Amino acid sequence: MDWMNGDDKPLVWLEGEIKTPPFTLEARIEAGTLLRRLQRGESIGLPHSRPMRSIGRRCHELRIPDENVSWRIVYRIDSDAIVIGEVFTKKSGKTPNKVIDTCKRRYKRYDEATK
Repeated sequence: MDWMNGDDKPLVWLEGEIKTPPFTLEARIEAGTLLRRLQRGESIGLPHSRPMRSIGRRCHELRIPDENVSWRIVYRIDSDAIVIGEVFTKKSGKTPNKVIDTCKRRYKRYDEATK
């Protein structure tokens, strides 16, 4: 697939999904729109996305506001794909260490499996 010539980068889901429920329809559409922009090679910044250097290089967190919850989608921009490491609800200002450690482990396993 040559995403530089108009083909979208594929999404690789290591964990998680985006469906209604638990996402509202509006939040699912917002998440899908942002992921499609990433697939097309667009750079997305705040307030929709922020770097997650605590997880690794090229890692980011999409922010999806929903009715009573704030969803987060941890992703990494690889040369050949957008790799989703986790989808979770964020309940405080800090990303839980469990999420950070889990994503690091998943990305390491993915990298080893795709060498």
